Amino acid sequence: MSAAVQFEVPAIVPADPNANITDLLVERVKATPSLALFSVPEGDGWRDITAAAFQRDVIALAKGFVAAGIEPGDKVAFIARTTYEWTLVDFALFFAGAVMVPVYETSSAAQISWILSDSGAIAVLSETAEHAARVDEIRAEVPLIRDAWTMASGALDTLRAGGTDVSDDEIERRRNLAVGSDIATLIYTSGSTGRPKGCVLTHSNFVELSRNSAKSLEEVVNTPGASTLLFITTAHVFARFISILDIHAGVKTGHQPDTTQLLPALGSFQPTFLLAVPRVFEKVYNSAEQKAEAGGKGKIFRAAAHTAIQHSTLLQEGKKVPLGTRIKFALFDKLVYSKLRAAMGGRVTYAVSGSAPLGPRLGHFFHSLGVTILEGYGLTETTAPATVNLAKKSKIGTVGPVLPGVGVRLAEDGEIEVRGINVFKEYWRNPEATAAAFDGDWFLTGDLGSFDAEGFLTITGRKKEIIVTAGGKNVAPAALEDPIRANPIVGQVVVVGDQKPFISALVTLDPEMLPAWLANNGLPGDMSLADAAKNPKVREEVQRAVDIANKRVSRAESIRKFTILDTEWTEASGHLTPKMSIKRNVILGDFAKDIEDLYTVPVTTTNVPLG
Repeated sequence: MSAAVQFEVPAIVPADPNANITDLLVERVKATPSLALFSVPEGDGWRDITAAAFQRDVIALAKGFVAAGIEPGDKVAFIARTTYEWTLVDFALFFAGAVMVPVYETSSAAQISWILSDSGAIAVLSETAEHAARVDEIRAEVPLIRDAWTMASGALDTLRAGGTDVSDDEIERRRNLAVGSDIATLIYTSGSTGRPKGCVLTHSNFVELSRNSAKSLEEVVNTPGASTLLFITTAHVFARFISILDIHAGVKTGHQPDTTQLLPALGSFQPTFLLAVPRVFEKVYNSAEQKAEAGGKGKIFRAAAHTAIQHSTLLQEGKKVPLGTRIKFALFDKLVYSKLRAAMGGRVTYAVSGSAPLGPRLGHFFHSLGVTILEGYGLTETTAPATVNLAKKSKIGTVGPVLPGVGVRLAEDGEIEVRGINVFKEYWRNPEATAAAFDGDWFLTGDLGSFDAEGFLTITGRKKEIIVTAGGKNVAPAALEDPIRANPIVGQVVVVGDQKPFISALVTLDPEMLPAWLANNGLPGDMSLADAAKNPKVREEVQRAVDIANKRVSRAESIRKFTILDTEWTEASGHLTPKMSIKRNVILGDFAKDIEDLYTVPVTTTNVPLG
């Protein structure tokens, strides 16, 4: 470990080993009972729910769980989309002393079966009839499940009605049973490799991380009127942590599970900050570009984007912005940037981004709109963030400095290792996996990174994903994939070439963005994916994206050939995780023939020489 680089920041809030997550809500209600903690859709607008009203709702539902026979420590599985009810159920289970096992609402019956049986859950609550049908399908495989409730059939009202005889004292007793080191939730990793493993996250993981993060991110979450609209799944640790942090910090939270309705919801809710994955920012940018193109203003949009990126880059580097750039920037602010700000509700000043690299281009573009994207890094095993860019200390292109209470070090091979208040306790009933994941109290992430002199971390790849070509060249796929994926018509991309003479890529098209691009390029907007995959103009556009990516790497690492598949990779097809990360090993298996063809069948249409 002699060559290791290490940054560790002491906690800025004293630890309270007796505190559990319910204390965060109780303290919030004592401090600001009438503060709007949530807003729920009502007609064309939103109806506020105060901290005190939320706590009353939580206690009423907790009583229902108690009356239904849920005992302290019992595991209850929950399958639902991102709505107000998600956090209501979460806190009701905490108040009842139970342990929630979240299940992605997109999970297949087989995945649900594995999580229910491995966790030992004794009850399952589903949101929709469709979720309930998937549970019914595997009910015989999970004999421990005593109750299966469905929210669409009025389960929450039935539970509340059944709990009226349970006393307030019993709920108060139960909510105080757990101490910091006790299990708070069992979250199964989204599983880009193999079977999902259950991560035991403790009450302290959430309490200490919330208290320290609220201080670090006070400009984001502790400003008067702070609000956010959650749309990424709360079953994932990233949104789950933020929803708990919001209660602690007093942030008003709204929800919109249907991302096709995201822009109207942003317009009416008008959040001050967002939580998103890079794909969302790519879609906002690409949609705006294609809309401008369709209106004959594509040239103006691209000039505005170029100026935005240039302006922000100069500011970050501490350089003087030339007068000409300042004048263009002011003009484009009126013509372009102000319209995009309005489309996001007009009040967004920060966005927290995680799960994949954003890339400097989008970071600088949004920064010029007045939206500072704070990229962070973390895993389920680190209760979400280990590092995050801060309002006062931010560098586009990095995932920020280490959070208070957290330590990050780099092993000699560049692997990122984490310890501190955020690191999980263990993998559920899997001591071998737990032992393999730790070096002392340092959790081995499997990700590769580098620090700059000021302690800003940059992610450089996944340890297990490094491709070694037949010539012995080590290639990190992400460095090539991310810039290609930024192209409007590209859905996903996987770089291949392990033990092969050169690097190639499998590319899928984005069916949402494709029709507008086709129409803007004089092609039929209703062209099928199969026809588009073979179209010379489409191939030319993908080649352009590949050329841009190739400029960032050495010749030995560059993509020499690619194939456009006539299919889509989705979560339903089994090729993406719920947070939209690619399941590389599944793709390599399912598309082995296409990969083989890249190395055996000559492609006459490529314009990258193989020599």
